[in-house]
Amino acid sequence: MVKETDNPDEISSLTAPGDPAYEMYRQATLGDVDFITGDYLAEVNMANNAQAYQKGEHPGYEETAWEGIKQTIEVISAKKIKVIINGGALNPRGLAFKVEELVRAKGFNLKVAFLSGDDLHSKFGPNMPTSKDELQHLDGNNQSLNTGPLTYAFLNSSDPVPMISAHAYLGARGIVDGLRRGADIIICGRVADASPVIAAAWYWHSWSETDYGRLAGALVAGHLIECSAYVTGGNFSGFDRYPIERFVLPGFPLAEIDSDGSCIITKHCNTDGMVDVDTVRSQFLYELQGNVYLNSDVSAILDDIVIEQAGLDRVRVSGIRGYAPPPTTKLAIFYSGGFEAQLLLNATGYGTTAKWDLVEKQIHHFIPEETMQKIETLEFQRIGVPATNPASQRSSTTYLRVFVAAVSAQSVLSVVMAMKEISLKHFSDQRCAMPRPFLAYYPAIVSQNLIDERINFIEGPENVVSYSTGHPPKYEPLAPRDSYDHNPSPEEIVLSKTPRQRIRLGDIAQGRSGDKGANLNFGLFVTNSQHWPWLRSYMSRERMREMIAADDDWDDSFLIERVEFPKIHAVHFVIYGILGRGVSSSSRLDGFGKGFADYMRDKVVEVPAELLALKSYL
Repeated sequence: MVKETDNPDEISSLTAPGDPAYEMYRQATLGDVDFITGDYLAEVNMANNAQAYQKGEHPGYEETAWEGIKQTIEVISAKKIKVIINGGALNPRGLAFKVEELVRAKGFNLKVAFLSGDDLHSKFGPNMPTSKDELQHLDGNNQSLNTGPLTYAFLNSSDPVPMISAHAYLGARGIVDGLRRGADIIICGRVADASPVIAAAWYWHSWSETDYGRLAGALVAGHLIECSAYVTGGNFSGFDRYPIERFVLPGFPLAEIDSDGSCIITKHCNTDGMVDVDTVRSQFLYELQGNVYLNSDVSAILDDIVIEQAGLDRVRVSGIRGYAPPPTTKLAIFYSGGFEAQLLLNATGYGTTAKWDLVEKQIHHFIPEETMQKIETLEFQRIGVPATNPASQRSSTTYLRVFVAAVSAQSVLSVVMAMKEISLKHFSDQRCAMPRPFLAYYPAIVSQNLIDERINFIEGPENVVSYSTGHPPKYEPLAPRDSYDHNPSPEEIVLSKTPRQRIRLGDIAQGRSGDKGANLNFGLFVTNSQHWPWLRSYMSRERMREMIAADDDWDDSFLIERVEFPKIHAVHFVIYGILGRGVSSSSRLDGFGKGFADYMRDKVVEVPAELLALKSYL
């Protein structure tokens, strides 16, 4: 849909492989769109497929991307929809050639191109570096951060550690070049999640590469729609205020991006779910790293973001500013981390705490000391609390999750063997898992000027014409991240001394959380503006530390950063290091941090009673 008044471009988004291929067809047929963009990649699915692809046992691209295009190609051609997806993953060339073959077989007049340059394994592999200086860690410049003991685990090996994959996060400029050269379908590998959306708006509005304010707005639009239904009601903390049927099959989002970079987030009118200020605030806070959002083409300043309802299932987002991008981009590296296993034990009712104490001592007793020195991670995670005066045995049962990781399978197996030693010497039932190999994640940074990004057009069955897409015209060096607490006003100080009432945090605030490697991000907002002074004063960095430290989750190596978004009544935290090595090698039960928000919202907080007398907590 193109509006004559302000001439925005309407961009449809889908995400896979978690979403079925038919969602592309639905987005193309349920209404009018100018572009379909697709973010098919998580860091982990590329790594998981890398070894199989190298052995010729996997096509390298995401199968759902190919299936979606096959189902939708007639509509794409008829409606002249531009398609930009990163479903090419490890092999964008291979998927592009399959799409080109399909286009020729159908007799359609569509130009297919693919982006290359993100795969840097040949430049930095085949093995991991032997010092910290060879490939700087993503958080290496953060002087306040004490990196965890497993951050550089690959340096502990006397033998070379194989690097499985190394992919740089590309921006939008190569895609824009392809669109300007006439491409209809562009297959990408590891471009940043929002880059296809930035590129669509950049091309549509003929922006220059230094229109940073406009590009920054498009970056936020891309961030909002990159996670399929996350902005239309999926993973929405306020879902329980509405009929549950509304969220069974929420529709995917659309972004209408104006020429100034502001946007409307919406969805096709005949789909379920919802788009309102709260769902958009939730997704905005997801996977942020503070108040500046970085992309290879622009840095977006988020402090003054404004999110306003603009109609039924229509939300306007504005207030984003921008400046030049950083000279580096993220380089996602995976390597052979070794082996891991998890053992699940359950115990019932009376004396459970003492039972788990005993099991821990027994397992430690039967692991030889020389083996313990080779084990990188051994955690005993107690899950659940037995009900008082239980109504059933299920409500009386809790679990002990034993997580172990080491370079060698034999070291991991020693914990499994210890369980065999004590099988009839303790109180619990057990399920044991054998060691399995795992990939460890190392996020690095790489100079953008080292990347040879190219847009490649398929001009025949075996003919590819390539064009170098260059680099950004200027860079802005990375600055230390903002982190601050609110300085309360005299009125807020008076309010803090009034009578308090204890409620759960989720009774007054909504939130969203997620992961960025080893770091967890967590945003909170209030829907009643009169509650904002309390939230920003109460939820300080120290308060967050205390709330985490109330259980076993805190470690003094963690670092908490905090910023505010006052125009949407939100605070945002980044907790460095809490997810261990992160991604596929996190030892946490909630390894991707998505459950952290509702865990915190379930905690009891003290709120001035007079605030709770106001209409509507949420």
